[in-house]
Amino acid sequence: MATQISKLKVDWLLFGIVAALSLFGAAMVYSASAMIALRESQSQFTYFYKQFAFTIIGLAMMFIVSRIDYRRYRSAWFVYTLLAVTVILLISVFAFPPINGARRWIRFAGLSFQPSELAKLALPFFLAYFLAKNEKSMGELKATVIPCVAALALVGGLVLLEPDLGTVIVLCAIFSTVYFAAGARILHIASVAAIMVIGGIAAIIVAPWRVQRLMAFLDPFSHSDSAGYQVVQSLMAIGSGGIIGEGFAKGQAKLFYLPYPYSDFIFSVVGEEFGLIGTLGVVLAFGLLLWRGTRAAVFAPDRFGMLLGIGIITGIVVQALFNISVVISIVPAKGIPLPFISYGGTSVLVTMLAVGVLLNISRSSGPGPGPRPGKDSR
Repeated sequence: MATQISKLKVDWLLFGIVAALSLFGAAMVYSASAMIALRESQSQFTYFYKQFAFTIIGLAMMFIVSRIDYRRYRSAWFVYTLLAVTVILLISVFAFPPINGARRWIRFAGLSFQPSELAKLALPFFLAYFLAKNEKSMGELKATVIPCVAALALVGGLVLLEPDLGTVIVLCAIFSTVYFAAGARILHIASVAAIMVIGGIAAIIVAPWRVQRLMAFLDPFSHSDSAGYQVVQSLMAIGSGGIIGEGFAKGQAKLFYLPYPYSDFIFSVVGEEFGLIGTLGVVLAFGLLLWRGTRAAVFAPDRFGMLLGIGIITGIVVQALFNISVVISIVPAKGIPLPFISYGGTSVLVTMLAVGVLLNISRSSGPGPGPRPGKDSR
């Protein structure tokens, strides 16, 4: 007899953290893009209006999804349809002309969509469903390891061809964390990790621009007029912010010095305008997000919810850490948005949909002993 699952209240702290980051992000997009927008469209609010609209829509979608029982997604038709649609969209990007040498967007009627963002949601759904369904065969190579690695290779390979190595790294982090949480053998994890490392090294070697970025990372100031320009400008912006910053909208680096100040390098603008206090506040917010998201996953009433929650929160936090690490030159430069804060409708909407699912998992989560439906209660 299945154990009755009691619905808890929505985790309003988790909801509030995401809402605060998103609204702060909209304000920072305005600050970082005002002069660029004014030059492009004669209105300093162009980027802000779009980002704010996507933020409001995203918050509404997040609340609606948080009311839908996440166990409804535990079905083959939903998981495989989501994965198939993601693959089709990832293939479709090659039908559109490249932007800055990359084919990452599907554009139609003045709107654009980035399928690689959807991949960060499709992969954890597939892994959670497949590993929960095949729990008793976790140690079998053909039953679990090969199908899961094949899904990662398919989705990650298409993203890598765009090319977008940063998103591939996030997908690999999601895979590794979910697969480890599912109870995989250490030998399998080590083998897959070794393949990932070798693949990453190969991806760098075969691409001259990645080699240049690596050299610039090792000594950015000696490459300040070429591959190291972005990082040098970012470090100068953050350094000029000091402890308390220059003040909102008073930063100088965004005035045509710092490339993409409203997207990939928006954290630099935060550092310049709000200083160490502001940057630590953003890091703390993501730390709280990690705590609440992990708590919801760990106390999920079934294996599917646990693995899905872990995959979702891993993708969000790893992407945030990756973006911040690039901005402060801890890792080589790679274009990847800061969740909830960087400009981009696809990133905002998909990430908030993912948090909506996580919020629903938290509504059914609660500390304490007891059998987990789908495993102990069958």
